Amino acid sequence: MLTIYHNPRCSKSRQTLQLIESANAAHEVVEYLKTPLSEDALRDLAKKLSVAPIDMMRTKETEFKEQALKGADDDTLFAAMAATPKLMERPIVVKGEQAVIGRPPENVNALL
Repeated sequence: MLTIYHNPRCSKSRQTLQLIESANAAHEVVEYLKTPLSEDALRDLAKKLSVAPIDMMRTKETEFKEQALKGADDDTLFAAMAATPKLMERPIVVKGEQAVIGRPPENVNALL
């Protein structure tokens, strides 16, 4: 079972979801802007992605600059993503203990 952290307004997120659906893979869609992830859930995602929190963030978003997050420590970054879900990179697809960022959407093929 796959879980996709999805933003329906994002073309890459829609393309990734389409790849999952085309493969007839069982999946759950979590619209993370409507259902934000907790700091603990974000830490778990970073572990599954094998990345630092900065590597799962949208650093070009206005909110990133407004919150002065450049150079911030991991705890601050996780707290910022929990408080401002828009900062989380999208989409993220999880299968068990593995996860990928769907940029490009074909990254999801590693989990299919």
